Amino acid sequence: MRLILNLLLFIAVLIGLVLVLVLIAVIRTVLMPSKVSEYRAPEPGSAPESDVRARMLADKLSTMIQYETVSHDGVHDREKFLGFHQVLESLFPLVHQNLEKTEIDGNLLFYWKGKDSSRPVVLMSHQDVVPAEGEWLHAPFSGDIAEGKVWGRGASDTKCSLMGFFQAAEELLAEGYVPPVDVYLSSSCTEEWAGDGCPKLVDELERRGVRPWLVCDEGGGIITDPVGGIHGNFAMVGVFEKGKADIRFTAKSNGGHASAPPAHTPIARLSDFVHEIETKNPFRRKMLPEVQSMFETLAPYASFLLKLVFSNMWLFKPILLRVMPMISAQAGAMLQTTIAFTMQSGSDAYNVLPQEASLGANMRFIPHQGMKESLAIIEKIAAKYGITMEAMHAVEPSSSVDIHGEAFQYVQRVIDQTFPGLPGSPYVMTGATDARNYERICGNVVRFAPVIYGPEQMKGMHGLNENIEYNCLPGCVDFYKNLIRGMGNVR
Repeated sequence: MRLILNLLLFIAVLIGLVLVLVLIAVIRTVLMPSKVSEYRAPEPGSAPESDVRARMLADKLSTMIQYETVSHDGVHDREKFLGFHQVLESLFPLVHQNLEKTEIDGNLLFYWKGKDSSRPVVLMSHQDVVPAEGEWLHAPFSGDIAEGKVWGRGASDTKCSLMGFFQAAEELLAEGYVPPVDVYLSSSCTEEWAGDGCPKLVDELERRGVRPWLVCDEGGGIITDPVGGIHGNFAMVGVFEKGKADIRFTAKSNGGHASAPPAHTPIARLSDFVHEIETKNPFRRKMLPEVQSMFETLAPYASFLLKLVFSNMWLFKPILLRVMPMISAQAGAMLQTTIAFTMQSGSDAYNVLPQEASLGANMRFIPHQGMKESLAIIEKIAAKYGITMEAMHAVEPSSSVDIHGEAFQYVQRVIDQTFPGLPGSPYVMTGATDARNYERICGNVVRFAPVIYGPEQMKGMHGLNENIEYNCLPGCVDFYKNLIRGMGNVR
């Protein structure tokens, strides 16, 4: 009897403690002022001068889109990109007249000598785009300007930012401006297939002994509604990329006629394998400091329930780790390694059992469970079903920018200066960019394209009807101008 009473007392104390902790969390949340993201790009018609500039920038972006720069895995088409370079020269003549140009197999590097060479800055974005298939509202290489948008492949990924920093340099050069530090404009033509273009540019800088203080590439951006329950525009600054690999899984058998199927045929084994992965997550979830900082930064802008969770990680982190993938696939991918099954093949006939069936997948590795460990986990599960595994194009996660360091804080200040009322937050890139190549010569590689990506723009990247709202283009140019100018105040 005494044991039961003691157990009941323990349970009561435990419940009481939990209630006290929850009450403390609720009080902290109530006392936290709620915030609203106030930044919006200027509405068309709100300022005639701004409208004229936005339309001029839209015309330049449209011209860039009209020149098709599709790249294909393993294909080097220098002549195509040399033609695109002529387009750039016609659009940005002062850049080509005043900066030192280096072209390497279609990849571009411009050097703008500044007053100081000790803290160079690299602004980068790629020239190439992915293929455009399917039925589009506006032809994919039309560059149509309609409904306040520039339409076409590359509009948002990422000829917009390429145009942005070329135009920033063009406008500063027109003023006779000399930058406070050396500036490099870097653009590869193989980014979409993780080719050797950007590495060649980095090799060239390394040969010259250049060690950039800051590299700013695409990746993050001004994202609308970045997490479910968080509304408005937010400057999501990418601080590292997950690693990645393409995986081929193969199951073999003796084949045979489909009229008398044996147990455990190749496709059945592959299906069982996929089912296990999909229903029993094999990867460990962890809240990295950069991800926790993101949630805590977004907390004041959230609904009460999300604010309660995001602002009290000391209490709710275990719950958030479990439920976040259900709230947002994008946010959930920042917590763990992921695997997505994307391709499958088997027999060429309905009534023939395959002697070999294969399955393709794409993996993205998180730093706390990197490439080697993640691949070993999946290989062990595949072996249970008699499936072999081959990893291709495998790379480790990149290193992270110090979110408390001088360079990251400088980028945040430039964002505040350029986009008043726009909250900024660190962000984990679940995709891949050329930026990782610069990490061998630079410790501060950020991923931020200073344009607005709403749901429509996010959906259009690598998809149908890619577009960008052109009223955000002046802010894109001004961000790069302010980034260059402000380096004179960095010590």
